[in-house]
Amino acid sequence: MQGYNAQIAVDSASQVIVAAEVTQETNDKKQLLPMIAQIAANLEQKPEKVSAGHGLLQRANVTDESVKDVDLYVATGRDKHGVAVETSSDPRLSAPCRKMRCREKLRTEAGRTVYKMRKAIVEPVFGQIKEQRGFRRFSLRGKENVSCEWKLVCAVSNLLKLFRAGWVLEMA
Repeated sequence: MQGYNAQIAVDSASQVIVAAEVTQETNDKKQLLPMIAQIAANLEQKPEKVSAGHGLLQRANVTDESVKDVDLYVATGRDKHGVAVETSSDPRLSAPCRKMRCREKLRTEAGRTVYKMRKAIVEPVFGQIKEQRGFRRFSLRGKENVSCEWKLVCAVSNLLKLFRAGWVLEMA
């Protein structure tokens, strides 16, 4: 049995997919840095802010030199539903490690607001691909083929979104 882990990075303003990849890793921990690198390559600039779930939290992801100028909002654990999270107006950004600084940043109102947007940015795009496009499983086999299929699905999603927004390709 082959299993694949599909990743996307989505622009917050347009909900257009700006990076996509498929891995055979069982979890997401090794995916944050490659996705940020792919965003930078595709857009020719690093993202200003990145929010990511706790599955992407790994020391290397938050301490790597390549993300030192990216404002990271990476959860350090799961919040229980229905339990209020104590917020702080004074984040301890001088915390001893970047992981703890991420935790403190997400305890501020501003940090929680940025992080909550994940559910309104990335999750709807996955839902549109599954529900509106009917894409629930890969048709091809092999990582390289599956990766190409996923990128095609993402490109179709982007083209339909742009078309519905009134974007028109101008011919030279």
